[in-house]
Amino acid sequence: MHTLAQLRAGELSGITRLDLSCGLTEFPPQIFDLADTLEVLNLSGNALSNLPDDLHRLTRLRVLFCSDNQFTELPACLGQCATLSMIGFKANRIVEVPGAALPPLLRWLILTDNCIETLPNELGERPYLQKLMLAGNRLQSLPSSLSQCHRLELIRIAANRLTELPQSLLTLPSLTWLAYAGNPLETEADAAALEATPLIDWSALRLEQQLGEGASGVISRAIWRRADGSEQPVAVKLYKGEMTSDGSPLHEMNACITAGLHPNLIRVEGRIQGHPDGQHGLVMQLIDPSFRNLAALPSLASCSRDVYAEDRRFTAEVALSIAKGIAAAAEHLHQQGITHGDLYGHNILLNDQGECLLGDFGAASFHATTDNAETHALQRIEVRAFGILLGELLARIDSGLSDERRVLLEALERRCCQPEVLARPGFSEVVEQLHNL
Repeated sequence: MHTLAQLRAGELSGITRLDLSCGLTEFPPQIFDLADTLEVLNLSGNALSNLPDDLHRLTRLRVLFCSDNQFTELPACLGQCATLSMIGFKANRIVEVPGAALPPLLRWLILTDNCIETLPNELGERPYLQKLMLAGNRLQSLPSSLSQCHRLELIRIAANRLTELPQSLLTLPSLTWLAYAGNPLETEADAAALEATPLIDWSALRLEQQLGEGASGVISRAIWRRADGSEQPVAVKLYKGEMTSDGSPLHEMNACITAGLHPNLIRVEGRIQGHPDGQHGLVMQLIDPSFRNLAALPSLASCSRDVYAEDRRFTAEVALSIAKGIAAAAEHLHQQGITHGDLYGHNILLNDQGECLLGDFGAASFHATTDNAETHALQRIEVRAFGILLGELLARIDSGLSDERRVLLEALERRCCQPEVLARPGFSEVVEQLHNL
């Protein structure tokens, strides 16, 4: 993090990224002294409510973060920034989004956790739009112009006021990751599954070290003292109350429970009751430390695509084991009326033998289990996510894959990713093809 004193003293000349979080109420004019080099500007965590009209003087600016400020309107000056492609205004007080505020090269827009009721039609007139984060607003509809966004791959519209999913959204050729939980349109979680989940008293848990922390909660290793006096190592996830980029943490918890048992999903042991602060939480299977994430989160540059280590390679046996396991897990989820919404390498845990687990239900949504047109489309959108994953695995196989099997797998990848949504195979067919190999 940089300081205002450094900026004013001219000590930051030549930098390409500036991070300032120091209670700013006004845009420091000295930022313009960095115009020749500045590409990423992060002003999150301040008290800003406007930006200068001549922001376009930052001619190299590609990325702007202004989350956790006090904006009530997305500044129109953003639309004049010729190179700006990523905009983040999460957790402000934004009500208005003028069409003029959307720059021509817009690729990634984050407006999570605001008060937005409508979006301008100009949003669909940004041909490079690839990632759109709108969870936690007051949207009752989406612009019809989104049907023109043929590059849009990821959209988060959870926790709004939508009563239906537009048909035009479900036919977008590149849409891959969709989260819509917490809207009136969503099918309810299986109440029977939620009620049948065992309750585990907080007093029966002894927390040990923290294992990780994400947007929706904190995961810790713990010891569960069972009713018979035996002790079992488990993982405990305590959910936060805040809105995440994907949606509500409590929707995530319900999806984890409703998912049920599958060898490629992390097992839920029970729901926590009696937490002293009233926190919601789950007790889950403790994963062996030999399991590691398959990939890293997307970067600013990759936008909607995972980042793999340069030396990440697999044998054909391991790659096929991953593909079969994840396809089977996704098939199981769809049978329960759940789309995962975030089927990505970074949400897959893997060991050296190719055993894998699909985790992180933060973007999961419920849909009808009847085979109607909407259900069919929602499931095939997720099939495209699998197709992308399959392509990433194929690109990293270094041994053991015959030319014949590669041709068959590449053909399956193309079918999963084809632009005609309803022409893609369902996961039952994908699983069958993989096993026939």
